[in-house]
Amino acid sequence: MSTTLSDQPQVAVPREVTQQKLDRRAQAAGLIKPLDLYTIADRVEAQAEALGDHPFIIYGDRRLSYAEVDARANQVAHAALACGLKPGDVCAMAMENRPEFFTTWFGLTKIGVVVAFINNQINGRPLQHALESTDAKAVIVGEECAHLFAQTPDLNVPQWLLPDAEKPATDADLAGLSRDYINALENAPRTQVDKAHRAGITAETPTLLIFTSGTTGLPKAAIYSHMRWLCSGDVMEVTISATPDDVFYCCLPLYHGAAATSVTSTALRAGASILVRRKFSVSRFWQDVRDNGVTVCQYIGEICRYLLNQDTDAGDHQLRCMMGAGLTAESWRRWVERFGQMDIYEGWGSTEANTNLINVDNFIGSCGRVPDWNKTNFRLIRYDVERDAHLRDDQGHCIQCEPGEVGEGIGMIINHPEIGGGRFEGYTSREASEQKILRDVFSEGDSWWRSGDLLRYDEDGYFYFVDRVGDTFRWKSENVSTQEVASALDDFTGAELINIYGVQVPQHEGRAGMAAIVMQEGQVFDPQAFYDLTEERVPRYAAPLFVRVSAAADMTTTFKLRKVDLQRQGYCPEQCQDPLYVRDDKAGTYRPYSAEALADVGLPPFEYQ
Repeated sequence: MSTTLSDQPQVAVPREVTQQKLDRRAQAAGLIKPLDLYTIADRVEAQAEALGDHPFIIYGDRRLSYAEVDARANQVAHAALACGLKPGDVCAMAMENRPEFFTTWFGLTKIGVVVAFINNQINGRPLQHALESTDAKAVIVGEECAHLFAQTPDLNVPQWLLPDAEKPATDADLAGLSRDYINALENAPRTQVDKAHRAGITAETPTLLIFTSGTTGLPKAAIYSHMRWLCSGDVMEVTISATPDDVFYCCLPLYHGAAATSVTSTALRAGASILVRRKFSVSRFWQDVRDNGVTVCQYIGEICRYLLNQDTDAGDHQLRCMMGAGLTAESWRRWVERFGQMDIYEGWGSTEANTNLINVDNFIGSCGRVPDWNKTNFRLIRYDVERDAHLRDDQGHCIQCEPGEVGEGIGMIINHPEIGGGRFEGYTSREASEQKILRDVFSEGDSWWRSGDLLRYDEDGYFYFVDRVGDTFRWKSENVSTQEVASALDDFTGAELINIYGVQVPQHEGRAGMAAIVMQEGQVFDPQAFYDLTEERVPRYAAPLFVRVSAAADMTTTFKLRKVDLQRQGYCPEQCQDPLYVRDDKAGTYRPYSAEALADVGLPPFEYQ
């Protein structure tokens, strides 16, 4: 009988081995000091001089060398100056993944302009909010996004067109966009812009504004300094041993942190190439990987799930490592069993985080390890889900979690002129920044960044993501993690994805579990099979009480599941056009929704508000 990874027990790597790897990361993180006169533009120019004709951006049949990207960025810098931008100004940009994203971004950086990345799928109030919250002096609009701006009147900011031959807009959509920038760009020289425009800009100076991909409310613009962005590349270069021979696959949206920071900064630091796709494509993924010799890929857990659900053969590929977040243990095992052994760097953090975890040991299911608490600013503290409060001792201090306990991850805020790590650079909104700071945690006057994430760790120091603070709910006096339930059920036969959330039940305390399930094309939801799987995998209190079979998932553009609207609609048939089911433990199945089915299990109708 052949054995699989599922049959093999995991053995923890010796703590000192893990720590050695983390120490190399820490050394790399300290290469750039806060007051160094060093920026993203300096690294781009240095790599262009050193690597010249080596491919930097691969896009379809096009190959842009490091020297070519730098030359085009110079044109952008000259054009932006001609249009009135100056150091310290904020210029927003909205466009899809294409080479111009990089050249525009790097060009603005050359003259000390702060760049705000705008979601290329928003319009109306979210778009207004994005431009207002960043105080943008202008916005460069890719022609592919022109319709979004045409649908959003009263934007009090100059809108500069950047043409897109692949996705031409209508004359009506282009009517509100100025051609001043593109006219200046077409006449701009390719020579280096005077470095005096960024003279005095230190590494700790803000350079990017990246919006969090929040699943509730309007996103917040997180501040990224030159130092933080550059250090990300320094750290990941040594983590994955990146070289100029590597080809990175960029299929996540560049306006988001994962692609803009981790992929781009690491590839630039290593002198590697980046294969850029407009959007993630399940059908093209492995063909792209094979045809272009891709060796490194950034992932989100949902992307791996989509690929695992396809019959596509990966073929003979060179993919040697994956880096990302959200890969469940089950999907991880299936991935390497099906597509071959490779290094997987599952991590934990966020766009605005001042601390992080990363799994450098290929320890399946873990998002990182703390071998030595004395060498990290990360801590895990006890959190009462029911009271929505941190537990404190008799002295009023927070209490660190023991192995097996679920708590909130926090990072000590460090502000030191010689140390870049541990800084919380916050958001453009001071109020939003303050809400993320927890004070007097372990001593009077200390301050820590709140992640809003619940985690736990084992005796060997390996950490596991549990859920977002607001996504864990209480039912029948038990805490239920939506993430853990979803992970336990995510290989349900025929399912494309499963979204778990808590809904209010009139006359009952807490929230009951509900599952929104999207089936693969051609597959039909089997209520009996789903009931049997829940009985096998999760305690009854954690099993979804309701199921809705959705036609499509409600997700953010960065593949995060939205839950707020689903929670509001609950199991109300008037608000939900999808098929609904009710769990009936006496019958041992999920029954189609009806007033009778609800009454039989002792549940009242949902009260929509």
